[in-house]
Amino acid sequence: MTRIAICPGSFDPVTYGHLDIIRRGAKVFDHVIVAVFNNQSKSPLFDVNERKELLEEVTKDIDNVSVDACSGLLMDYAEEKGAHAIIRGLRAVSDFEYEMQITSMNRKLNEDIETFFVMTNNQYSFLSSSIVKEVAKYRANISDLVPPPVEKALSEKF
Repeated sequence: MTRIAICPGSFDPVTYGHLDIIRRGAKVFDHVIVAVFNNQSKSPLFDVNERKELLEEVTKDIDNVSVDACSGLLMDYAEEKGAHAIIRGLRAVSDFEYEMQITSMNRKLNEDIETFFVMTNNQYSFLSSSIVKEVAKYRANISDLVPPPVEKALSEKF
């Protein structure tokens, strides 16, 4: 049986923190699908296709990772893909309450799909896509926050 996990997010843009979680998930599961969702409560800088392309570029060296764009409910998507698990990254205690609510709802929708929380590497615990965009807007050095293709794409946006 192939163990498939979904690593969902808006990834606007993908950061080294995201990549840390994806790489670590890829060590545990046979296949990880990075699912780019369009969060309706956010105003994205990059459209879904741009985010998907950036993720494909920065994960191309991880053999058991694929990238997909999707909409709708995560649990419907996970079931459609035959996933057994959801991978979610936690940066700080403040993330836990929000993630616990989402996980509880997901469990109600499909109790057969487990959620695994992965604590982010300490060097990325402060990092968020929002912070990266804010800093990039002012042309600060973000080379240690995002991979080179993302840094280039941010430079072009701003």
